[in-house]
Amino acid sequence: MKNKNINYVFLLLLFVAVSCSKKDGINQDTSSLTNVASSNLTKIFDISADNSGNVKITPLGEGISSSTVSFGHGTGAAGSAVVAPGANVTHSYPEGSYTVTIVSKDLAGHELTTSYPLKVTYVAPTNLSVNLSQTAHNLKVSATATYAASFLVYYGDVANEVGTPMALGATVSHDYATSGNYNVRVVALSGGVATSEKITAIKVTDPFGFPITFDNAFVSYFFGTFGDNQAFTTVANPSATGLNTSASVGKFVKGFQGWSGTYSPMDLPIDFATGKKIKVLVYNPSAAQIGQKLNIELEWAVGGTPSNGVAVLKMPLTTSGAWEELVFDYSGISGIPAGTKFTQLVLRFNDSFDGAGAIVYVDNFRLTN
Repeated sequence: MKNKNINYVFLLLLFVAVSCSKKDGINQDTSSLTNVASSNLTKIFDISADNSGNVKITPLGEGISSSTVSFGHGTGAAGSAVVAPGANVTHSYPEGSYTVTIVSKDLAGHELTTSYPLKVTYVAPTNLSVNLSQTAHNLKVSATATYAASFLVYYGDVANEVGTPMALGATVSHDYATSGNYNVRVVALSGGVATSEKITAIKVTDPFGFPITFDNAFVSYFFGTFGDNQAFTTVANPSATGLNTSASVGKFVKGFQGWSGTYSPMDLPIDFATGKKIKVLVYNPSAAQIGQKLNIELEWAVGGTPSNGVAVLKMPLTTSGAWEELVFDYSGISGIPAGTKFTQLVLRFNDSFDGAGAIVYVDNFRLTN
């Protein structure tokens, strides 16, 4: 009986000793963790579609304690990141092909290194809108486009032109050496290979000012009208002989009001420093209009002196059926300071009288001494 008791005590101690040889709750067989980490490890690339180049990288795998992601782009601290389980990291890539390496560590301290190919492709910008603003030879350009990183502007006035860079939200300016017809090309850059573009045809005009000949296709000869059915147009020369053989002239048609006339804001002011005589070629198609007067009125003086209506001269027609030259001499008019500049030209014909529909042709306005 005593021997049996001794045997029971020995077995109990042996059981306790065996039980205490491992830490409570820890299974020393880690092979399952290694197997899980190596067999189920995956990766996810979430590539943005807005040409930002942003790629979200999410390492996945059961039993992973952390992952180190090497982006395959960038150096130093910017070239990699440590990612906690279930988390992700975002990196911005230029367009191109890369190798992303993920080193995953499991709970047992084992590491598994896996490399994955990554290709980042930018899409072509869409909704390209170009805004052009012209003043004589100067052109200002701005543009917007979805997914654009920047723009290149080609003004179309030189051979083998190198595009002018234009940032998002910016405006670029260009001065054309000569008037003419040009194609302005704006290219929206994606930041990669893909691009989109828009071509706009423009007409670059010379500034409107003296001399006025009506023959330059790149001048906008603006003669606004007032006074009931008044009209002024550029037409073919009705009698290309004598003093005037030019192809195009201005046709003045009188309105119903005695005070009817035309007005022309000038891009280039009429500068009395260069002369105070305005000479005009005039063609009168009707003998009944001999003696009727053509008015020239100068308005909108730079600085406001003299006031509007001061610089008014009237000269009578002396012939019909042939071109003649009328001279409007402002040198004898008092109240006009030396060097005065006027920025609007006004014409009237046979003012203060009826005669709606009367026609007179004018050409070659010039300023002389």
